[in-house]
Amino acid sequence: MLKRYWLAAALTLVAVPFLPATGSAAEGEIELRPLSLPTDGFFGTFDRAAVQRGFQVFHEVCSSCHGLKFVAYRNLEALGYTEDQVKAIAATATVTDGPNDEGEMFERPGLPFDHITGPFPNEQAAAAANGGKAPPDLSLMAKAREGGERYIYSVLTGYEEEPPADVQVPEGGHYNAFFPGHVIAMPPPLSPDQVTYADGTPGTVQQMAQDVAQFLGWAAEPKLEDRKGMGIKVILFLVVLTGLTFALKRKIWADIPH
Repeated sequence: MLKRYWLAAALTLVAVPFLPATGSAAEGEIELRPLSLPTDGFFGTFDRAAVQRGFQVFHEVCSSCHGLKFVAYRNLEALGYTEDQVKAIAATATVTDGPNDEGEMFERPGLPFDHITGPFPNEQAAAAANGGKAPPDLSLMAKAREGGERYIYSVLTGYEEEPPADVQVPEGGHYNAFFPGHVIAMPPPLSPDQVTYADGTPGTVQQMAQDVAQFLGWAAEPKLEDRKGMGIKVILFLVVLTGLTFALKRKIWADIPH
C-alpha cells in the first residue's frame, strides 16, 4: 500500500508540469482568450518557426521599450539561428562598455555574449521617457502572469477603441479587455502588417501576438523541452521499476503457502 502511495505521488509530481494552462477563470477573474500552444501536453515542444517569428516581432516592435535582460543573443542559437545570424542580430544593438585604457566608458556593437537589454540606460531614464513608469523587462513575463502565453496573447489582442460605458479611461490610458483593471498605459503595440515575416506568414495582429507570446514563453523557460524529456524518462523508469519490484515480490513469495 505504501509503495502504491509513493508511486502515485511521484507520478503526480512529474506529470503536473506537463498539464496545459487554460484560459478559464474563477468567478470575478478575467477569462483569457483560448490559445493552442505546441508546448502543451507531455510531448509538446517549441514551434521553432513560430518562436523565430515571435523574436522578429520582439526585435522590431517590443524592443523599442522592453528588454530581455536574462536572455543573451547567443541563446538564440537554440531557436535555429546560425552563429553568423546571431552575430548579425547582436551587431544591430549598441552596447555601453568599459572603462577603456583611459578610464572612460564607450559604445560598441553588440556581441553574442551580450544580454538583450532595453533601450534605456537605467530604470529612471525608462520611467522618465514613459510617463513616470518604466516598461517591464519581458524575460520572465510568461511566468510572472497567470495564464502565461495566453495572458500575453489576450492583452496584445484585447485593445478596444470604445470602452464600455461603465469604464472611465483616464487621459493617457487605453482600454484593454484583458488587462487587470482594464486600463493600460501602453498604447496598442501591434497593427496589421507592421512586421513582414521572412517566411511569408501574414502579419495580422493575431498572428504577431501569438508568435511573440510563444517567443516570450521560450524566453521564460528555454529548458522546457529538456525538463519534459527528463520527466518522461523518470516516468518510464518508475514504470519499469514497479514492474521489476512486482516480479521480484512474486518470485520471493512464490514458494510460500498462502
